[in-house]
Amino acid sequence: MKIDKIDEKILKNLKTDARMSARQLAIKLGMSTVTILSRIKKLENEKIIKGYSTIVDHEKLGYDLTAIIEIMAKKNIQNIQEKLSKIDNVCGVYDITGDTDTIIVVKFKERNQLSTFVKSLSSMTNVENTITHVVLNTAKEDFRLT
Repeated sequence: MKIDKIDEKILKNLKTDARMSARQLAIKLGMSTVTILSRIKKLENEKIIKGYSTIVDHEKLGYDLTAIIEIMAKKNIQNIQEKLSKIDNVCGVYDITGDTDTIIVVKFKERNQLSTFVKSLSSMTNVENTITHVVLNTAKEDFRLT
């Protein structure tokens, strides 16, 4: 599906405020509500819009510790990535090029939770090695492209 400028405007507005009603969006873009609803439905059907969520400030919830962990695997990388994707504290799983097979981003409330997690990673079948980077400061964390 090819998206046009109107679809881009709809997506940009929904990324800014996913709670915006179709009516509000129609008024803002100078279009009919039916047209907006139709386009949103098409974007959902094409899986361009995968869902709607709330952006949470994790640090205000006590998740002060962010780590980026490199994982080197012997084999079955996809199985490892699938297992990691199901863990709540894992925010991102990336299959990458280079010496490292996978990079994950994790968040924890306490250092001992991170320690336990890293030890459990090392004991996973086919995980050869891990390198953990602890984030000192977050300058930007927003995966919404505008």
